[in-house]
Amino acid sequence: MRKDLGSLPGVFPMPVLMVATYGEDGKVDVMNVAWGGICGMDKIALNLAAERKTLKNIRAKKAFTVSLADEAHLAEADFLGTASGNVMSDKFERTGLHAVKSGRVDAPVIEEFPVTLECELAEIHDCFGEQRVVGTIVNVTVDEKFLDESGKVDVKKINPVMFDQFRNAYYNVGEKVGDAWRIGAPFMKK
Repeated sequence: MRKDLGSLPGVFPMPVLMVATYGEDGKVDVMNVAWGGICGMDKIALNLAAERKTLKNIRAKKAFTVSLADEAHLAEADFLGTASGNVMSDKFERTGLHAVKSGRVDAPVIEEFPVTLECELAEIHDCFGEQRVVGTIVNVTVDEKFLDESGKVDVKKINPVMFDQFRNAYYNVGEKVGDAWRIGAPFMKK
């Protein structure tokens, strides 16, 4: 028997995306974004509230980075999602994380996060009372220790975390359970 839960954002898993920008003063700003994901081969979309400092920075700099949060830095990622850069001027510094300037866009790369997408602003538009930010991914950078022997990103080494909207909890990514575009192939023969 199925049970109705009402209208809620019931998609799981959701990636824990860390969006980093530079403020007009050159300070690093990072926020944990719950509403975001890939929306094309070279595009990522984020929904941000209009009052966010990160949104102001993206408008000014026309660039941002998006990193995947990992279990090793979950406390920092969670804090960056609950503290406001509009209120707490030393928000990033409190985490002890380190940033370097991206080689491709005018935004910081947080060194501790394993994978980072370097993005140029493509567009911003009003979407259901929030601002939808679409970025063009110009480069993906990864710490080499998270690559496998063939040079591909090894998700198990990254140990990325996912957000569960049902329980307001974080989970790590589990085991590989199948190969995309292959596990369903037997149904093509029916």
